[in-house]
Amino acid sequence: MSSAPTPPLPADRKDRERRAPQLDPAQLDDLVARALAEDVGDGDATAAVTVPADARAIARIRQKAPGVVYGVSLAERAFRALDPDARIERRVEEGVWREDGPVLEVEGNARALLTAERTALNFLGPLSGVATLTARCVQALEGTGARVLDTRKTTPGMRMVEKAAVHAGGGVNHRIGLYDEILIKENHAAAAGGVGEAVRRARAARPDLPIEVEVTDLAELDEALAAGAARIMLDNMDLSTMREAVQRTAGRASLEASGGVTLGALREIGETGVDFISVGALTHSAPALDLSLLLEST
Repeated sequence: MSSAPTPPLPADRKDRERRAPQLDPAQLDDLVARALAEDVGDGDATAAVTVPADARAIARIRQKAPGVVYGVSLAERAFRALDPDARIERRVEEGVWREDGPVLEVEGNARALLTAERTALNFLGPLSGVATLTARCVQALEGTGARVLDTRKTTPGMRMVEKAAVHAGGGVNHRIGLYDEILIKENHAAAAGGVGEAVRRARAARPDLPIEVEVTDLAELDEALAAGAARIMLDNMDLSTMREAVQRTAGRASLEASGGVTLGALREIGETGVDFISVGALTHSAPALDLSLLLEST
């Protein structure tokens, strides 16, 4: 990587990279309520005919495969929504890699525990999968100086919690939506009359927002640099072109590699000297972490 200093990022972007997305408790409650309504409907027919109404039990959720757990607060909300008096004990530290072990212990009404089970696991498994894949990507890049970015390729309605899971896994959150950063892509640049003109228009119109521009070749890179772009996305470039882009940029902008990035390719991309690598798979293709729930009568 070039020894030239990277231009400072806008204050709001630097702050975003330091902290997790701010999750609104009311929105989390609503997310869980909608998930339970979808699953339970007008009642859990199976629990109603097999479990006595006053039976009590302890539900124990366990991590069964190596990874990073995330989403415990959503699982807790699912149980409390059906049994407000449930006793809940966390048995895991979110955002920490471990091989396996207990995650959550909930004591309460047995029917409520069984009815909430699938909703709780539907949050915990996929979100822990996002955190786990992110952690694997971070590990693959260790020592390169490159950082892993997420994208907007998220599940509708789940963006904030999925981005929080990326953060828990050690990744960096890219823009949250279309409103908090300008990202000039190929079609935007074509409509504006070119990469350089699009950057100049964006800088003049919205100096309050971070601005990034996508380039597909070295000629567009030169245009973006000449226009004063502070962050440039290298779209689907091969390794040799990325290395040349790093040399040409010489620290005048931060560079993000993007386009079909896989876990196996990360290390080589990071070694080109880019600053960031965006990985859409973190949120659209991460396999769920293997978790189970066992119920014990009390």
